[in-house]
Amino acid sequence: GFGTDLATEHERWICEKWGQGAATFVYNYPRDIKAFYMRDNDDGKTVAAFDLLVPGVGELAGGSQREERYDVLQKKLKEFDLIEDDYWWYMDLRKYGSVPHAGYGVGFERLVCYLTGMTNVRDVIPYPRYPGNAEF
Repeated sequence: GFGTDLATEHERWICEKWGQGAATFVYNYPRDIKAFYMRDNDDGKTVAAFDLLVPGVGELAGGSQREERYDVLQKKLKEFDLIEDDYWWYMDLRKYGSVPHAGYGVGFERLVCYLTGMTNVRDVIPYPRYPGNAEF
């Protein structure tokens, strides 16, 4: 239903079946499942966010427009039950004004999976993985 996040299986189905094997953008996610700093759309139910889904992998890239209005950020911190003191550094970046802006990220290992055709992200991690090598 609306407001439920997508699992990898859902993401792959969207681009492999519904999108007929094409890379597919999903955008305007429900605001309740996304971070407080994502800018609300005018409908009040969604945020200006996207994911790029690719066959065989699922989400390859994701991004969003960031909330630049200080007063709106303060309200959203309270609404999301976050402690404002924990986000002093983030709020300080917006305190004296900001401009509309956005950000995105690409998952490196997922990109390597997509480019090489590997089906499991564990097979493309660029450092050795073996039992007992994690120190903590």
